[in-house]
Amino acid sequence: MIGAALLAAAVALSLGGALRWAGLAAYPVAFLASLATQGSSAPTADMLVGALLTIVALAWLLLHDQNQDQELRWRRNVVSALRSGSERLNEARNDEAIIRAGLNILVKLQVAPNLAFVAYRQGTPYVMAAQGAFEDFLNKPVHPSDNDSRSVQADHWVAEEVLALLGRDQRQSFHVAEVYGRDSTHLGLLILSRPTGQPFSSEERGVTESFARLLGAQLGQERANRNLREANELTLRSLGAALERRDDETGGHTARVVNLSTRLARRLGWDEEQVRALRWGAYLHDLGKIAIPDRILHKNGPLDAQERQVIRSHTSVGYEMLQDLHFLPAETLDLVRYHHERWDGTGYPSGLRGANIPDAARIFSIIDVYDALTSERPYKPAWTQERALQEIRAGAGAHFDPQYVDAFLHLMAEQDDARLVS
Repeated sequence: MIGAALLAAAVALSLGGALRWAGLAAYPVAFLASLATQGSSAPTADMLVGALLTIVALAWLLLHDQNQDQELRWRRNVVSALRSGSERLNEARNDEAIIRAGLNILVKLQVAPNLAFVAYRQGTPYVMAAQGAFEDFLNKPVHPSDNDSRSVQADHWVAEEVLALLGRDQRQSFHVAEVYGRDSTHLGLLILSRPTGQPFSSEERGVTESFARLLGAQLGQERANRNLREANELTLRSLGAALERRDDETGGHTARVVNLSTRLARRLGWDEEQVRALRWGAYLHDLGKIAIPDRILHKNGPLDAQERQVIRSHTSVGYEMLQDLHFLPAETLDLVRYHHERWDGTGYPSGLRGANIPDAARIFSIIDVYDALTSERPYKPAWTQERALQEIRAGAGAHFDPQYVDAFLHLMAEQDDARLVS
């Protein structure tokens, strides 16, 4: 019977699925049948040993199946979390959104109930994202607990100090994963803790480390993109200031139209990418005037028909000059080319009408004209704000988009109200 039990166990372990259980179940059936045929006689020792071996095999098989099921569920959970989390990471457009999307991956993995991402603001560590017990410390700085004046970052105390924020019952076990960018720049720490003493498994630590690398790559790429955008912003702003010196003796036109047009765009609910495209177009809107001869650009008297045609060419010339700057959004190029179009189709260079004029150009044309009216020119004095606003209002539906004019007039009224209150 012992041999039969061993044979049944060996056959069962070599099979898969329900057949494994069938192989082991055969022995108890045979065992009971043997007892029935023996009548009242007690079972022999080899029968009892065989039964014990069968029970042990059944228990081992049950535990093995449970472990396999847990591992399978873990792997499916990892794949699902990383798939959905990767999509959210790719959609994120700033550090905060990337960190938030990243932490959600770990939340979905259910690796630990307490999670924190710690990064640095001007050398001081802050809890930038949190889950569980760490949420009480979200957006708060982390200082050395012994009031030492040394930098927490320099002395590598960050993880210990962050964990010390929690009660001992919430950090019975913990794991820390450092986050690095693509150029090995240290970007922060992922800190996980559990209220139980169950240590983090090698699989959990491995997945967390892999996720930290993914988060670091995404944050590093976003910071590189941000640095590039800031460099582009500075370059375009400087170029706009240089252009202004040639055409605007009093100065300040570019800064004013940039400020006012971006405020109007935000009032209209434009997102930051649209606002940035508008702002860049405002910096560059008169770039084409570089090609206008001084005798025409600075002429005190009225322009003749040929000179007016030369002046009008600055929109197309500026547009052509910017074609090789591939980082410029289409909205920026549209503003440079079409900011002298009119709602009724009588503008230039293309005679576009109504909604066919790009939005950025429609907004900017209002701001550009308003600033020209309220600024002194060699050929005219500055208009009062009231007179200029009346002119803008009169141009709604002919020169300007009526809806944008309405939004602009409300913006200016709110500005006046704010001045009165202050």
